[in-house]
Amino acid sequence: MVRIRDDGVFDAPIDKLWKYFNDNAAHNHTSFQITKVLEQKGNAMTIMAKTRNPSGGLDTEKFLMTVNQPKGFSLEYLSGAMKGSKHTHTYTAKGNKTRVEVDGDFVSTGASENDIKKGVLAYFAQAFEEDNANLKKYK
Repeated sequence: MVRIRDDGVFDAPIDKLWKYFNDNAAHNHTSFQITKVLEQKGNAMTIMAKTRNPSGGLDTEKFLMTVNQPKGFSLEYLSGAMKGSKHTHTYTAKGNKTRVEVDGDFVSTGASENDIKKGVLAYFAQAFEEDNANLKKYK
């Protein structure tokens, strides 16, 4: 298991960030696409999603997502190569910007600790850049 912490600052206030996150038509990523909500109980939902794998293809995996708006959300991998991984995203309003801190424990079948860390940080960087670019255009 690899502990990973990362952070960044979105170029948008927290209310705009949450509006964007809750807009399924606008909130898209090239490496993660929710395909189906299997169950929803309170602020937790079990979802199926397609995730980009290291070879460039897409895998279908199951996740438990718990949203604690406006503070953040947590994601637990219930199936797939990273089953057992868990991470939390925490948001802090900073006027016209929003700080995000990501903290989690990651596992991946057949991958070294270095490969897991490298892959997870690359995924977070890509998702952050996509969100930040989309937020600049989002009304």
